[in-house]
Amino acid sequence: MPFIADLHIHSHYSRSTARDMNVESLHRWAQLKGISVLGTGDFTHPAYFAELREKLEPAEDGLFKLKPQFAAPQDDLVPGSCRAPVRFMLSCEISCIYSKDKKTRKVHNLIYCPDFSAAARVNAALGKIGNLKSDGRPILGLDSRHLLDIALEACEQNFFVPAHAWTPHFSIFGAFTAFQSLEECFGDLAPHVRAIETGLSSDPPMNWRLSQLDNIALISNSDAHSPAKLAREANIFETEMSYRGIVDAISANAPASFTGTIEFFPEEGKYHVDGHRKCGVRLTPRETLMHDGRCPECGRKITVGVCSRVETMADRAEDEIPKCRVPFESLIPLQEVVSECLETGVNSKKVTGEYFRLLAELGPDLGILRTVSLADIHASGGPVLAEAIRRVRARQVNIEPGYDGEYGTIKIFEPGEREKITAAGQMSLF
Repeated sequence: MPFIADLHIHSHYSRSTARDMNVESLHRWAQLKGISVLGTGDFTHPAYFAELREKLEPAEDGLFKLKPQFAAPQDDLVPGSCRAPVRFMLSCEISCIYSKDKKTRKVHNLIYCPDFSAAARVNAALGKIGNLKSDGRPILGLDSRHLLDIALEACEQNFFVPAHAWTPHFSIFGAFTAFQSLEECFGDLAPHVRAIETGLSSDPPMNWRLSQLDNIALISNSDAHSPAKLAREANIFETEMSYRGIVDAISANAPASFTGTIEFFPEEGKYHVDGHRKCGVRLTPRETLMHDGRCPECGRKITVGVCSRVETMADRAEDEIPKCRVPFESLIPLQEVVSECLETGVNSKKVTGEYFRLLAELGPDLGILRTVSLADIHASGGPVLAEAIRRVRARQVNIEPGYDGEYGTIKIFEPGEREKITAAGQMSLF
């Protein structure tokens, strides 16, 4: 049976994260979203590591579950339509900032461990290099290759993934770090890197344009800093629910077991195209070249986004698709869809109330977006919501792309369309 995994999140010990990013809240929200396996995030932080050891217990091989005394109060807050088992997989993100080949490199990397002993060995080694207490995602003056070596030395079953690989400032392929290949970054250890995380501002077709990634799995995760952001990107598996089952499925990169990814529309990501936020300037790769990489308003250097960086590195045209590829689907978070239908803010009480009502009637968030019939959505949420989700599934949306740290803006409806859909829905009743 397929299951969904979101394997990159952060805890309440990371900067700019919500206070309720703790394992109890995550257990609850995973059910609301329809996630079966959730990365713990931040196991390098001493206090969070202690919290994980206190509150989690072994489940399937290499996975963990919340102990009953902590799970029961949260389960009481989950509607029956959403209740399901939740498993945790030990994960962390490390920010490596270092100099290599006379360039400053800033790369975020993910490490996954099969048990607490392996994670403890990683922590012990990293604790000798930097201060793990300062942030849930520690910043270390550590070459990415050295970090990978530490991970493998701690446990040969540890799994290593470059995080949000195209983000301009903190990633392996980003414009400001600018590695040209996995081999340039990891040297002789590159064969141990079997996957990259695509990040919110890129999707699989953009990555397919690089033949060097043909045998590298493209995983997607939310990088959530608050519970409501869980599963905005995620992975779909049809394999044994275990640490080894998940890691082997990713490594094999075969649609039979790693069946797909759930993606943001990449245009909604904060760094999809180039631009300069202070001047409100958004540029395509071609326009960036025309302006010699500088803002046409103020003359300062623009932030080069993912589209330009992919274009620079690509050795395939956009219509060339590799034979071996894992499927994907692009979604808009349900709360954003409800927000547009109701024409009010995504964090408003009205949207929140309607969101939880829909979950209670129709089941988990991702099920509503992906698999619940439009007829059932129409019956519960009305014709406007049903049409909105139909359009999202059909990729019939309009997006002003994100740039220089600004999220893109998505529109499902044009002015006046909601009223026409509502009127048509009312007429159909008669």
